[in-house]
Amino acid sequence: MLLWLTGTLSDYFTSLTVFQYLTLRGIFGVLTALLISLVIGPLMIRKLGQYQIGQSVRDDGPQTHLSKAGTPTMGGALILVAIAISTLLWADLTNRYIWITLVVTLLFGAIGWVDDYRKVVERNPRGLPSRWKYFWQSVIGASAAFVLFYTATLPQETSLFVPLFKNVSFALGPAFFILLTYFVIVGSSNAVNLTDGLDGLAILPTVMVAAALGIFAYLSGHAQFSNYLLIPHLPGTGELIVFCGALVGAGLGFLWFNTYPAQVFMGDVGALALGAALGVVAVIVRQEIVLFIMGGIFVMETVSVILQVASFRLTGRRIFRMAPLHHHFELKGWPEPRVIVRFWVITVVLVLVGLATLKIR
Repeated sequence: MLLWLTGTLSDYFTSLTVFQYLTLRGIFGVLTALLISLVIGPLMIRKLGQYQIGQSVRDDGPQTHLSKAGTPTMGGALILVAIAISTLLWADLTNRYIWITLVVTLLFGAIGWVDDYRKVVERNPRGLPSRWKYFWQSVIGASAAFVLFYTATLPQETSLFVPLFKNVSFALGPAFFILLTYFVIVGSSNAVNLTDGLDGLAILPTVMVAAALGIFAYLSGHAQFSNYLLIPHLPGTGELIVFCGALVGAGLGFLWFNTYPAQVFMGDVGALALGAALGVVAVIVRQEIVLFIMGGIFVMETVSVILQVASFRLTGRRIFRMAPLHHHFELKGWPEPRVIVRFWVITVVLVLVGLATLKIR
């Protein structure tokens, strides 16, 4: 919106041409979303408290979590509002990647909102039944994959690229591309949701991975940079730096209130949406494998749940004291802040490893 406005007015005020620069709009995307989160956050927390939209806590989990019962939840709506407003203000709204990413994010947020609403407002402990949750996730994920494949105009837009190797890629037909994209989007969404169990545990890794994906998007959309780094040149993907910047700003603003001890939780409305956002951006910039590396914490949490369930059903024994993995360390005696910060440190290392693949070929 502002891109069009400043472009129109630049004929009369030449200084406004500075807003045409992608990097500057990415920075303003961060700052705008951050400001929205910080300004609206306190009001939202008060309103959630007034309407008694509070978190329920499992009584079979760590005893330290019992004090969190009643903490306002569904705060992820704040993140989505900040992302949407900032993106619509600063992004090029003629760019199809912006709309695909934004729509997928908001639709996954809608699924999480329904689940949260049923749990905390209607007091239905089941929330949205799992089969319906996965059904709608599948519909949205597969639809996004279908759109991305059939609107692609270049071979590299539908190829799987292997990091660390020069010019190693595999052309994907419609079936494999749609299947891979579906698993990346839906899998990433649920992985972030599983990780969202401690104060600030999920949001900062999400912010760090989003920032790194924004760098990949910018470099992939720039012909000279992509050619120098031997990564696929994907015209138009650079605009996603604005969306990723908005996610970073909104996430940092939310962390201001979500850091230990949390004043608000994001709920499924935030976790499902943010995970899907990471997945769809990774697919668009053709860095699905790198997402797997940088989001290693999300992968570890998901694998711990899969192993726990499989082990208990097959042998009647549990591998971990409790799954997801962060609860295992809590039950081993780690204070919650220690678990959170150590998982953050691991994410920093993994994101740097992911970024290193840009140059190591």
